[in-house]
Amino acid sequence: MTPWYRARRRLRRLFRRRTRREQRRLFQIGAALCVLALLPATWLRLTTEDRIRTVADVPAAPVGVVFGAGLWNGAPSPYLAHRLDTAARLYRAGKVRALLVTGDNSRQDYNEPDAMRAYLARHGVPEGRIVRDYAGFDSWDSCSRARRIFGVRRAILVSQGFHIQRALALCGAAGIDAYGVAVAEPHDVTWNHGALREVLAANKAVLDAAFRPDPAFLGPRERGLEEALAADADHR
Repeated sequence: MTPWYRARRRLRRLFRRRTRREQRRLFQIGAALCVLALLPATWLRLTTEDRIRTVADVPAAPVGVVFGAGLWNGAPSPYLAHRLDTAARLYRAGKVRALLVTGDNSRQDYNEPDAMRAYLARHGVPEGRIVRDYAGFDSWDSCSRARRIFGVRRAILVSQGFHIQRALALCGAAGIDAYGVAVAEPHDVTWNHGALREVLAANKAVLDAAFRPDPAFLGPRERGLEEALAADADHR
């Protein structure tokens, strides 16, 4: 008889010894824990669902904020490329006048914002209208820095559907009046993994929204967006 088999027998005997009342109590505790675990994700959905629009019907804003989503061999991953494609469409449609690309540049060999800017420039967005945030290490940092460092007050956020609700809630907590455009993706393995991750990330989002901690890196005020918007106004 293996140790695993003996352990299973002991567990069965222990469970059989419990009364029906004890078993019901254990079930109730388990159900309550599941509900508590899903409350943050429910909060995100209920507080942001009326703020998610399409490129065609989203209200115009001065700035579009594009969140990083990883690089493959130094180039935007497919999910990030789709976000950038949508951002370029917003710019061409006149929905935004400048773009803030926010991502991770914590290592010399990994630079999301530069890769994002280069991709957008290749797809018709003038480089002078693209501003980079090199310290968007997570969604809260990106939202907090957009408001505190770059002075964003109104924006259109661009991300996939499984992430856009969290981005909207966090930017709202940071003081940004934002709408979101959810990038359509097939519900494949990558999507399902992202959706599962969001259930867990929602718990951190609740804490970030409640306590509003400083981002990992704050730094001085950046004037890049102001200059980009001013250049756009002069061009018009």
